[in-house]
Amino acid sequence: MGSERRKYARLSTDQVISFSMVDDGDQLAISKDMSPGGIRFEAVGCELDLGDTIRVTFNVGAHSIVAVGQVVWATETDPITTDIGLEFIEIDPEALRLIEETAEVIPSV
Repeated sequence: MGSERRKYARLSTDQVISFSMVDDGDQLAISKDMSPGGIRFEAVGCELDLGDTIRVTFNVGAHSIVAVGQVVWATETDPITTDIGLEFIEIDPEALRLIEETAEVIPSV
């Protein structure tokens, strides 16, 4: 087995989130996990390229968070579904604190 390469612990999620190119309308996706560094989600029926900058809206507990991130990886899981890895480049410090606190309370899978 290889050593853990992740910088942050991951929080498993399965919530509906929204995302969009910074200047476009929202699309829906399903989040898979998140950390203080970014979020992984499953997008259906859209194409995102490495380096794309997108806005994402998701919840941590009762708090709605809006962040801007850059697509750092994308893996097609079937002809219409893509797993997306998004690294946060703009996120409110309070939102970041909420994610960090939640990561400490809920063990990652």
